[in-house]
Amino acid sequence: MGPEAVSDFYCNEALNGRTPVRVVIETPTVLAFHHTNPSHPVHIVVVPRDHIPSLADLGDADPARLDEVLDVVRQVAAQVETEYGACTVVTNLGRYQESKNTCTGTSSTTASRADHTTGGSRCLTTS
Repeated sequence: MGPEAVSDFYCNEALNGRTPVRVVIETPTVLAFHHTNPSHPVHIVVVPRDHIPSLADLGDADPARLDEVLDVVRQVAAQVETEYGACTVVTNLGRYQESKNTCTGTSSTTASRADHTTGGSRCLTTS
């Protein structure tokens, strides 16, 4: 049996403009936007505009492209930490993708690399 099909919200919806997103940072090669179905009070997704399979598998992408993505991740994380006092940065690998429940009508067998920066009260602990 082949790999389970997963929807690639980032390529099929957000980057193509089919689903409107609230942009946080936009460069010629990277898009950071508020997740359309957030799992935290603050949930920002950072994706490359060109397909990069994952952090572990860059595919045919130039490794310098990963530097560009991580630079935007750093900027977003700094903004969230400054505003909310803490944040978490997560990169999904494999077939699991944070966005798989928000897609509408499109699917592919591979998903794109995405970093999720989350913040808000769930990231803070009390002593």
